[in-house]
Amino acid sequence: MKKKEKINLTRRVTVRLKPEEYQQLHSQCKQSTCRKFSEYARKILLQKPIVTKVRNQSADEFLAVALQLKNELSAVGNNYNQAVKKLHLLHDPRDLKDWVSRYENERLRLHKMADEIFVKMDQIYQLWLRG
Repeated sequence: MKKKEKINLTRRVTVRLKPEEYQQLHSQCKQSTCRKFSEYARKILLQKPIVTKVRNQSADEFLAVALQLKNELSAVGNNYNQAVKKLHLLHDPRDLKDWVSRYENERLRLHKMADEIFVKMDQIYQLWLRG
């Protein structure tokens, strides 16, 4: 893959704006895909197309919930893996009985988490059907 050549920007253009004009341009820049304000200003001055971001509130809400559930599932999964490793090291039947009773709560927690995911996925699906 060929590297993109870096072009040095050497010419400056100074524009004076009222504070509210600057604030308006800055907020419009934040709604675009431009990473820097100078990039946004160049596109405006050169009349190039500007791509704006469109926020989908239901998707944002879903992502927040999904991230939280992912973290919780990861923690439960780690606990489960540790429990299974411990199970493989057990030799006495009495230890096995103790292990089963101790990790029943982890199993129930995992099932509860899976049920929450199904409910949230169904809620998002219903929202998208209405939209």
